[in-house]
Amino acid sequence: MSVKNVVKVMNFHSLLRVNDARKKVEQAHNYERELKYVITSIINNRIFNQEKVSLNLSKNDKELNIYIGSDLGFCTNFNSDIVTFIKKDDDKNDKIVIGKKIHCKAENIVLYMDKEVFPKEYDKIFDIVLDGVLNKKYSKINIIYIHYYNLNNQSVIKRTILPLDFDDELNKEDKRKKHIEDDYVVEGDLMYIIWNLISTYVSTEIKIAEAWSWASENVKRQAFTNESLKKIEEREEIQARKDRKEAKKKTFKIIVEANNKKIANKRKENS
Repeated sequence: MSVKNVVKVMNFHSLLRVNDARKKVEQAHNYERELKYVITSIINNRIFNQEKVSLNLSKNDKELNIYIGSDLGFCTNFNSDIVTFIKKDDDKNDKIVIGKKIHCKAENIVLYMDKEVFPKEYDKIFDIVLDGVLNKKYSKINIIYIHYYNLNNQSVIKRTILPLDFDDELNKEDKRKKHIEDDYVVEGDLMYIIWNLISTYVSTEIKIAEAWSWASENVKRQAFTNESLKKIEEREEIQARKDRKEAKKKTFKIIVEANNKKIANKRKENS
């Protein structure tokens, strides 16, 4: 297969992956919305209010920062933008790095995984988050990734996903307000259940960020392959012009040689 055909295939698949990422985000957003509703309804329940449910995180300065890069190339400065953030990160903060192409030495990297295995192994991230919130290790949990806004706009952002204010969540859903007064029967540790739900919510936010990152990566890759195709076609056109010029030279040379032979033959006949 020629280089041009390979680049064309990459370009086509990049576009398909952007659409797939959008679908993943839509599905995850629905799940995220339901999780926020469940957590908020528990927190605001009249019985649990009396028990003084607290969602306070650690009071120290340590944060958990989750960096999402790329496994593949041909996406310009996609990974270097993420690496810039890692280099500026405080050494005391724990770090999760997702992406084979993220090459950066940093302190306290608690987990490193390829982006390819993220869908199968994201439970590892969930376990770290759950341990962090249960044992109050972190004051914040942040995600740093390239966010997809549209085909013309993708940029690196740092988004805080914990702490998050759930208090106003039910105000957006007037039909659901009445459910705050519902009674709950809880078996087991209430706070463990709540933090487990919040950890699931954080994991969902990470999935959403990974999907947006995947979309951004492939938009950049498509732009790169488009530019590559243009350059390949330009080189092909230059080569085609050279070939046409050489072909004309050869044709002209053959015509001249044939004409010279005719002249020489006539001279022989006349002599």
